[in-house]
Amino acid sequence: MEFIPTTIPDVIIIKPKVFTDDRGFFMESYQKRAFSEAGIPFEFVQDNHSSSQMGTLRGLHYQLTHTQGKLVRVVIGEIYDVAVDLRKSSPYYGKWVGAYLSAENKHQLWIPPGFGHGFFATTSQTDVIYKATDYYDRHGERCIFWNDPDLAIDWPIPNGFTPLISEKDASAPKFKEAEVFS
Repeated sequence: MEFIPTTIPDVIIIKPKVFTDDRGFFMESYQKRAFSEAGIPFEFVQDNHSSSQMGTLRGLHYQLTHTQGKLVRVVIGEIYDVAVDLRKSSPYYGKWVGAYLSAENKHQLWIPPGFGHGFFATTSQTDVIYKATDYYDRHGERCIFWNDPDLAIDWPIPNGFTPLISEKDASAPKFKEAEVFS
């Protein structure tokens, strides 16, 4: 596996080695030793699977309690995946990084605890699987408005297109009003 830091070095793109032949392909999507050696020594306790139609935008989600790191990959379709640093103590606080993840490129994104996470589905059917380092806690769940001008996330949304968003995400607080990490 190749571990590539992004412009926020704690957020890492993982490119697996893919072995293909006439039958299809094989790859390791996770290997504890390789991840630990790359500075990702976390234990994963939960796997989640999300399916979205084209134009769906999910996020920006995080948990203040039972804070989750996430290892995100796409098994059908493509997403534009975004991580926002919500750690006030970080030099990258309020900055974001985005990456295209797809079933075709097989890239994964490591988003450590302390980050908000969201994605935009760019294909007709998109299935996202992600591992989490802690359990879901609805009492600690928080959200920041996906299109907050202070974050200025450059979502790949076509001009004039309105993304499909949940009521919760549509009514999320702005970044300046959100509870974040110290």
